[in-house]
Amino acid sequence: MEKHVQQFVNDFMSRIEAKNPNEVEFIQAVREVAESVAGYILENPVMQNLKVLDRIAEPERVIMFRVPWLRDSGEIEINRGYRVQNNSALGPYKGGLRFHVSVNLSILKFLAFEQTFKNSLTTLPMGGGKGGSDFSSKGKSDNEVMRFCQSFATELSRHIGADVDVPAGDIGVGGREIGYMFGQYKRLRNEFTGAYTGKGLSFGGSLLRPEATGYGLCYFVREMLVTKGDSFAGKVVTVSGSGNVSQYAIEKATKLGAKVVTASDSSGYIYDSEGIDEQKLEYIKDLKNVFRGRISEYVERYPNAVFYAEERPWGVKCDIALPCATQNELDGGDAQKLVDGGCLCVGEGANMPSTPEAIAIFHANKVLFAPGKAANAGGVATSGLEMAQNSMRLSWSRDEVDEKLSQIMRDIHTTCCEYGTEADGYINYVNGANIGGFIKVANAMIAQGVV
Repeated sequence: MEKHVQQFVNDFMSRIEAKNPNEVEFIQAVREVAESVAGYILENPVMQNLKVLDRIAEPERVIMFRVPWLRDSGEIEINRGYRVQNNSALGPYKGGLRFHVSVNLSILKFLAFEQTFKNSLTTLPMGGGKGGSDFSSKGKSDNEVMRFCQSFATELSRHIGADVDVPAGDIGVGGREIGYMFGQYKRLRNEFTGAYTGKGLSFGGSLLRPEATGYGLCYFVREMLVTKGDSFAGKVVTVSGSGNVSQYAIEKATKLGAKVVTASDSSGYIYDSEGIDEQKLEYIKDLKNVFRGRISEYVERYPNAVFYAEERPWGVKCDIALPCATQNELDGGDAQKLVDGGCLCVGEGANMPSTPEAIAIFHANKVLFAPGKAANAGGVATSGLEMAQNSMRLSWSRDEVDEKLSQIMRDIHTTCCEYGTEADGYINYVNGANIGGFIKVANAMIAQGVV
């Protein structure tokens, strides 16, 4: 990086760090984007003079609220709820809700910031937002989850709507939770609108929405492999996580001809050298979605597999790695293991699962690396398609949605190549995604004045 560009980044980040002390994840996300777009901003002084990047890094609105609810025992519990409405230059705020004990303002600000660029890359008219709570459904009954969701949605209903802010699911928020929150919104507002996405098919949901993030990830990785004249066929794939994104990434990678050999959760990972086929994946879906069990139970059903407690799967030799669990799950040491094991491609299914040190190692070794804001944009893209269907009171077929999703991921890949191809032909997808997403948001903000 040239000296004057580095100075711009340093000055910008000193302001961000002073205003957001101790918000580690948020600062990490902002720094990555700043390092990518600084050169472009300096070449376009109007963006520097209007402080576009400073404005994107300052959420338009942060809402924090109390969420009281009753346990089955009658005991009162109190959680904290959030909605970060980061940027509406391109359309209504759009982004998921995360229910997990780790949720705090730093994590949600980083997610909302990332979402702004991710949504821009889809080309759909959506701004960026994110929300959630430090609530966990683990150990809770369905009635307790419902009471929490209704309490959370009661306050959130004041701040959302089909043309204002449209939440969706994320970690800890699936179809059950979206259903409860949508029902409460409908009850309070007395209107049936597309105020949430990820709804059930019987009340406005879109076909392929549950599969979209995992499928979209594989569609993006497929495009990356094409640039090398390669494909998924015959490749060994490691996947982290065992929730929605992981399940459908495993499913699509397998359909594209790969052998997926790992899955994980917070307790550790399983390695199945024979591959996780369709039958085994159905077991994982039942285990995690219905019985809410632990991935360690997989080896009880399939004893040829091995469970590694409190470990991550990145030491397993593979051709393609798909981190689909959570932020910063893949560090520099893990990245080196993947490189040493011959990994040729890494696609992020989660939001910011790779640390800066890991990304630097991938780039230094010319590994194909797709950041989450590009590779996992299929979920929000299909949420945008659900919004369109709700607005038109239409329902598209599975094949129609799948083709639109596939095309959106191809278009995102094209954008990344346009802005990320380096002199030696290597595609820096981080720069490509950041610059491509930034330009559209920045131009819209400039056109709309200082607001």
